Amino acid sequence: MEGHDAAGLLLRDGLWMLTFALFAVLAFRRAGLGATLGYLVAGALLGPSVFGLVDGAEEMAEIAELGIVMLLFVVGLELSPARLWRLKGAIFGLGLAQVTACGLAVAATVLALAGYPLAAALAIGLPLGLSSTAQVLPMLQSGGKLRTPFGERAFAILLFQDLSIIPLITIVTALGTGAEDAPSGWLLGLYTLGAVLGLIAAGRLLIRPLFSLIGTLGERELFIVAALFTVLASAVTMEALGLSPALGAFIAGVMLADTRYRHELEADIEPFRAILLGLFFVAVGMMLDLGVIADNPFFVIGFAIALIAIKTAIIMGLGLLMKMRWRAALALGLLLSQGGEFAFVLYTQAVQGGIMTREQSSLFGAIVTLSMATTPFLMMATRRIRHEPQQNAETREGPDHETASALVVGFGRFGQTVAQTLLAGGLSVTLIDRNTAQIDVAEEFGSKVFFGDGTRLDMLRQAGAAEAELIMFCIDEVPDAEFLESVAEAFPKATLYVRGFDRKSVIALANSKAEYVMREVYESAIALARMALENVGLSERAIDDAEATYRENDSKRMTVQIEGGDIYAARDMTREQQRELRRES
Repeated sequence: MEGHDAAGLLLRDGLWMLTFALFAVLAFRRAGLGATLGYLVAGALLGPSVFGLVDGAEEMAEIAELGIVMLLFVVGLELSPARLWRLKGAIFGLGLAQVTACGLAVAATVLALAGYPLAAALAIGLPLGLSSTAQVLPMLQSGGKLRTPFGERAFAILLFQDLSIIPLITIVTALGTGAEDAPSGWLLGLYTLGAVLGLIAAGRLLIRPLFSLIGTLGERELFIVAALFTVLASAVTMEALGLSPALGAFIAGVMLADTRYRHELEADIEPFRAILLGLFFVAVGMMLDLGVIADNPFFVIGFAIALIAIKTAIIMGLGLLMKMRWRAALALGLLLSQGGEFAFVLYTQAVQGGIMTREQSSLFGAIVTLSMATTPFLMMATRRIRHEPQQNAETREGPDHETASALVVGFGRFGQTVAQTLLAGGLSVTLIDRNTAQIDVAEEFGSKVFFGDGTRLDMLRQAGAAEAELIMFCIDEVPDAEFLESVAEAFPKATLYVRGFDRKSVIALANSKAEYVMREVYESAIALARMALENVGLSERAIDDAEATYRENDSKRMTVQIEGGDIYAARDMTREQQRELRRES
């Protein structure tokens, strides 16, 4: 009975959390404030300070921390060597300068204003130097700025911030005094180095061959199991050594970043990451002690203002040093002026390590929340100041190696010709196929093809469909109209092209969102017929007339068949055309 009651309580608590999260996130999204704030507010309402509907926030946060682990895995998957090399200056120059300068400046402010010990000031201030990736990236995407020079600088800073989480977790752990079995700082570094090298070796010798085998079998469920296994095994290995589980997940992502399975892994992990990360923020909101905040309202508001001012000034200064115009530098500073979601992770770690009290964690957690809430309003309030005059406005850059202008799904005999022609025309192309043998052959000839199912929306999204101008389905299984409707709705910027199999597929997709449906043998059959006519001695003009006649008749039949919705609708027309052609011959 006790087990039954516990299960019932768990179901009830889960229902409350999902209910409050659903409506809070909907409200905050509608207001343009982001999902993270919605989750935090939902947790605060559920917690003991307001309605008290759910207990055990600490236990739930421990479970939901798997969302942070999976987020670090996804971050690792994004760090392909080519991308790091292209953005290396901005990432390791501007990013390093921002994290270091902002973190130390805020830590010094904590030390001066709050009078906390140095360890506590560092544990509080360094995380506040980070910004909210979960809030900033959607703002850049919705504003069409992600692929501009401005957007790339912001992205580079956020990317370095994500990278810096690993050393920051290590620093907070080393500063801690609460864990009796915690190793010394130099031993912790040695463990970290050994564990990283061990995980890289395991990835090369075990994980990559494992995914190759699963790809050969073609079982998607096994991919999900293997992806979760990789994340959890790496995290558990690190935790057993007294290190951060997030570090293990990050290394696991990096060692799979340059494989053809990257997009498939991202798509498989994404639902688990999103749900668990949302529940983590709900649990953090539940742990916020609103009584402590109510006792110190001026400190919370004042420090939030100080945080925004310090980060804006430092980031704007760094932007000016990078030769940015002052308006763009100000926009960059305001955009990244808030605290970020990883502050909650690091504060939880600091509380466990005995560096901070739970009251201090709630106080500065409220400051992070308030700073995040101000960002959309600051950006709206300063729009006229930040915008360059029209003649100097920043223009969008063209496609790059990470976001191709064309996404080709299927790299068989048809897709290869399409992709190579597009490349010859100067377009950047991302290729996806799920035939591992075909991918292996393509790589022998120097083509990079990612493994994945291109008939899944999440897969297309991970492959960059949101930024692509063309999405071309060159696969044997012709997509149906309903799927193409979903693709067009999800990625409105892209024009859709489909390789059809025969007349039936063209008829079926006539009223779909596909811009053009090409029968796979149509043009090659005409080309072969032209060669045959030339071989029997027809003149070039006669051959052109024959081709034009066929195309015209075929178009008429296709029109009738589409209107009738049936391949037999033009049967009489076909017979009549054939009789007429015989009479002419």
